Amino acid sequence: MSTSTPTLTVYDILMREPVQENACSPNPTKTRQTLNFKSIPYKTTWVDLPDIAKTRKSLSIPAGRKFADGSEFYTLPVLVDSATNSKIGDSFDIAVYMHETYPSAGGDLFPQGVELDFRTSNTAMLVPLSELSEVARLEKYIRYAEFNTHVDAAFTAHTILNVMGLPFNPETAEASKAEFCRRVGMPSFEAFNVTGEARRGIMASFEETLGDLARLFVRDQTGPFILGDKPCYADFIVGGWLRMFSVCMPQEEWEEVRGWHGGIFGKLFDGLRGFYKIN
Repeated sequence: MSTSTPTLTVYDILMREPVQENACSPNPTKTRQTLNFKSIPYKTTWVDLPDIAKTRKSLSIPAGRKFADGSEFYTLPVLVDSATNSKIGDSFDIAVYMHETYPSAGGDLFPQGVELDFRTSNTAMLVPLSELSEVARLEKYIRYAEFNTHVDAAFTAHTILNVMGLPFNPETAEASKAEFCRRVGMPSFEAFNVTGEARRGIMASFEETLGDLARLFVRDQTGPFILGDKPCYADFIVGGWLRMFSVCMPQEEWEEVRGWHGGIFGKLFDGLRGFYKIN
């Protein structure tokens, strides 16, 4: 990667040290993979969970989502590009921006003709998903955008497996837990502690859901990615979630996930390790 002065700044959610091991928010991780794939220098600004709304407002970036009651749901990542005076506040839109603004850098994020026929009917969301932006609805991006929505839904429906393991910044952990509960409408952080038969049932549902997704990764056997040995943004969508589960799940459960469906997701995760690098 080039060592020139970065013009790109990505805003990510602060977790405890060491950040190389513990930064795990899915959507910022999608953006991190995108930037590393494009091989363009960038720097990271870390934001505590309770400060996300204040940070987005200070950058004059509106919320990208809304709660069911219509109130604003402020999220990260945000990308600021001082070279073009651009500010983008959604991980998918950031990928499109990088693809269109820096077409000759790195590889092709959105190769056409990729089969992304994964759908999930499981929409029991802990948090609201982003609405598709105008650019995401363009013909050349819509299949990736819809894939992003369904992958987000599939993993979000099982995120309760992770919550107790979130590596919050210890200096603001209690405030972060309170903010997390507020965002998802839970009465207390301890309410996320699912054990025993209930947990086994969620794991079984997760395995079944990922079975349909795994089919996409066996069509080309030349590598771990959807296109075999060539990663693209579809891989980074899944990889953002795998990163979270790898950090937050109990280790024995993460090893189970890695091994499901012939080890598809373990191989994908390992193939993406270089793109998880934090600058």
